[in-house]
Amino acid sequence: MRYILFLLMPFYLFAKSSFITPMEYASSLYKNPRGIGCHLCHGESGEGRLVATYMDKKIKKSFSGNAINSLDFGKFHKALNERKNGMPRYFLTKKEIQALYFYLQEKKKKSSSNEK
Repeated sequence: MRYILFLLMPFYLFAKSSFITPMEYASSLYKNPRGIGCHLCHGESGEGRLVATYMDKKIKKSFSGNAINSLDFGKFHKALNERKNGMPRYFLTKKEIQALYFYLQEKKKKSSSNEK
């Protein structure tokens, strides 16, 4: 049942606007939700990314964005609504969060089908 709802979600989210596809909307949201894109820290497909390396008290350290493309929707939603080190708070609507999740799942499906 959950799988069917997930597949129908894009049609529900974007039924009122036909000038842009669900994937186009989700892609633009992922790349610039509120001034800084998710892709800058989490990678083009949510696979995670090294953001910066730096020295702290003569110790080399790094700052990375976590992989987010393998989270279930509940954890994904919760992570976007919690304050974490380095993660900006975007104040996304539920529909925006659903669109971002849809984007990551579609990118994940596409990359796994390309690997085969």
